[in-house]
Amino acid sequence: MKSMIRDIALAPSGHDKIAWVKNFMPVLNQIEAEYSQTKPFAGKRIVMTIHLEAKTAYLALVLKNAGAEVAITGSNPLSTQDDIAAALVEDGVVVYATHGCTAEEYDEFLAKALDTRPEIIIDDGGDLVSMLHTKRRELLPGILGGSEETTTGVHRLHALAAKGKLEFPMIAANDAYCKYLFDNRYGTGQSTWDGIMRTTNLVIAGKNVVIAGYGWCGKGCAMRAKGLGANVIVTEVDPIKAIEAVFDGFRVMPMDEAAKIGDIFLTLTGDKDVIRARHFADMKDGVIMANSGHFDVEINIPELESQSVSRQTVRTNIEEFKQKDGRKLYLLAEGRLVNLAAGDGHPAEIMDLSFAVQFFSALHLLHHHQDMKPEVYLMPEEINTRIAEIKLASMEILIDKLTPEQKKYLDEA
Repeated sequence: MKSMIRDIALAPSGHDKIAWVKNFMPVLNQIEAEYSQTKPFAGKRIVMTIHLEAKTAYLALVLKNAGAEVAITGSNPLSTQDDIAAALVEDGVVVYATHGCTAEEYDEFLAKALDTRPEIIIDDGGDLVSMLHTKRRELLPGILGGSEETTTGVHRLHALAAKGKLEFPMIAANDAYCKYLFDNRYGTGQSTWDGIMRTTNLVIAGKNVVIAGYGWCGKGCAMRAKGLGANVIVTEVDPIKAIEAVFDGFRVMPMDEAAKIGDIFLTLTGDKDVIRARHFADMKDGVIMANSGHFDVEINIPELESQSVSRQTVRTNIEEFKQKDGRKLYLLAEGRLVNLAAGDGHPAEIMDLSFAVQFFSALHLLHHHQDMKPEVYLMPEEINTRIAEIKLASMEILIDKLTPEQKKYLDEA
């Protein structure tokens, strides 16, 4: 299959980026060392739809070196790095992705990737699963199963399964301990603020930062904002998460109230219309809005544009929306994932854990798909434990072990 990328001449830069992150991904390094010899995926076709940058590229190469025929496409038009795509093509991976592709091109890339007739899929946000269940149903008999990287994608899977329409087993990689406790919290927390700060070049300390959504991603971003000296305000619809935010030391209020006092707004809910027309009307001059949820629907951009007298790009990844009363509201990265569209995504050490989860999810499907129903599964706990043990060993950290007497005591309790 012929790849569709921006420019193969960009490959040297991509190779350098991939080589850099490999230095900080010891779990994937150990996985590659073992499975590049045994090649469990020999002859198997895997399609990945995921943010196409250096860490994901390394996962693709680890799967390829474990014997798989890998095709990959981006899961967001602005997160694809063209030099990474070129490097992967040189390394023998089929790639369908360009930075800044149109919605039509995005769908075309998905369709082209599925033309490789995958047996295992790795999805990020649920677009592959959606296309397989609608436009490409002829491929369903050949699908052994897949895994999903994101909270949004897992929600879509559960909705599909609840209607009895899920056609193959899917592992909720997002819900593995070694994923959400680290990727969603520490990864999103750091990479989101990295994207915001490098884009705006503004101080965070002393500002009122409004965090919409207090799931694991929201927790991480609130924690990092607090560490940067911000006054953190949380908005929520879940009373349990709201009281958790209160006990974590944050102010909690409805968005209608937060809109009046916030300086920076960050959405991480996975839902649409979190910030909309009535909120824009109450905002102060100069506020900054960003999103770290999967889709660009959390900040209602059509409503923002309709009540603005002008819209212009004032700095890379910053758009200014001037209001009728002269106020200027700023939107980062077109309302898309700010940590990837305006940054490099999560740190390598964090994605080392997440992508180990993805590798072992694919391996589990390979060995056990015949015993799995078309449902949403959690990754087996022993795999979480194995990943954590490898990570600790790479960090030269030792932990205690239960004595036989302690095990016996717990078993009898």
